[in-house]
Amino acid sequence: QVQLVESGGGLVQPGGSLRLSCAASESISINFIVGWYRQAPGKQRELVAIINNFGGTNYQDSVKGRFTISRDNAKNTVSLQMNSLKPEDTAVYYCNAQTWNGRYNYWGQGTQVTVSS
Repeated sequence: QVQLVESGGGLVQPGGSLRLSCAASESISINFIVGWYRQAPGKQRELVAIINNFGGTNYQDSVKGRFTISRDNAKNTVSLQMNSLKPEDTAVYYCNAQTWNGRYNYWGQGTQVTVSS
């Protein structure tokens, strides 16, 4: 069972930046796709960005050019740099790690990001 712990959320003004981090309790360097999802009040959880173990990435259209996902396989961490934040980015952000075959799927507890003036 892999434990994922997020950090870095908070309150930021529109146009500001935040960096989210996720630390895994065990190695996720092989066979795991890791990513960030978010869920706003009254909405379904949605993909924000994912990165595979080869460094390939995929982003939700609304965050392209503003958010950057990265991973450090040696430290078992994944980060999300969020720039030019907008009020519509307000949500609880969740870290996720899943194997390529979908057999194992782990979630963090979530961290709140609020973009407001």
